[in-house]
Amino acid sequence: MRIAFEEEVCVVTGAGGGIGRELAVALAKTGAFLAISDIDESGLEQTASQVRKHSPKVHLARLNVADHAAIYSYREEVVSHFGIVHQLYNNAGVSGMGGLNEMSDDAIQRVIDINLLGVLHGSRAFLPDLIASGAGKLGNISSLIGFSCMPGLAIYCTTKFGVRGLTEALRADALFHNQPVQIVCVHPGGIKTNIARANLEDFEDVPEEEVERRKKHLDFYETKLLTYPAEKAVQDILKGVAKGRHRIVVTPEAKRLDFITRLLPEKYLNIIDKKMKRELA
Repeated sequence: MRIAFEEEVCVVTGAGGGIGRELAVALAKTGAFLAISDIDESGLEQTASQVRKHSPKVHLARLNVADHAAIYSYREEVVSHFGIVHQLYNNAGVSGMGGLNEMSDDAIQRVIDINLLGVLHGSRAFLPDLIASGAGKLGNISSLIGFSCMPGLAIYCTTKFGVRGLTEALRADALFHNQPVQIVCVHPGGIKTNIARANLEDFEDVPEEEVERRKKHLDFYETKLLTYPAEKAVQDILKGVAKGRHRIVVTPEAKRLDFITRLLPEKYLNIIDKKMKRELA
């Protein structure tokens, strides 16, 4: 299907690489105007150079979504530049590997500040503009870890389940108040990006044997799970948005796990446990 968002102003956070970059470029190809941000200015410039090939209007800004006050300032900057916002994709995120007692307080707070509170404040800042546009779209990027859990990702699971809950609650409010906005929770499966390996600094303050265990888990995720092309994932997302969907599960593996989780809510963890132990043996 042809996706057309001509001259719609679309905001994408975490656009310096991975899903965010592919999302920005794909939106530009539909005719949209882009406001892109990331903490990685070099990556953001690379994204902007690709976006400019397809869109005449691109606004870029360095944004650390862990600085929640900065999100509201960024919203003012975008609205001042374009005058209106039609779509927002809260995409910025980090992986945060480690069990509950394996991560430092600072590492835990960082994952929560970016993955959950960054999405919360991004939604809160821009939602009035999306509603005012008359047909706004809010896309919050959760994960397959937003409806199922895996070992060694306690805080990451917490934040992604939180994004799901927040997004569904916002949709409940929008329905109750008859607000003209499409609110979407996106659950990507294993997308081929550098999100996991980009946070190896989280391993610095743990014992050497624990580092080796985590790296083994990381290798498992990258070789067995993080394999779906980001460009294809973005097409799945935008097709779902264009069709008016409110819940988008990306990758065949994520769809299977979604089915198993709903079918066997008390036993799906046993299935995951057996599979991971077999793969890591």
